[in-house]
Amino acid sequence: MTSALVLINTETGSEENVLKILKNIDEIKEIYLTYGAYDIIAKIVVEDIGRLKEVVSEKIRKIREVKNTLTMIVVEGSFKKVEE
Repeated sequence: MTSALVLINTETGSEENVLKILKNIDEIKEIYLTYGAYDIIAKIVVEDIGRLKEVVSEKIRKIREVKNTLTMIVVEGSFKKVEE
């Protein structure tokens, strides 16, 4: 499996609309609306790099209000349980 974080910039004021569209992409497992340099961060999990390229190029970047993206492929990950 291949995981990646895709940082997305949108046209001003279109963040919510892009978020709705991204929620319908099966390969996106987590999605966050953010403040700062990027408007949205999406976590993608796919079977291989080829599929990752398809999702980013054909599904995310083709959304009209998406201005640009930055894809960071996950090399290694771990989870930390946070006590409440």
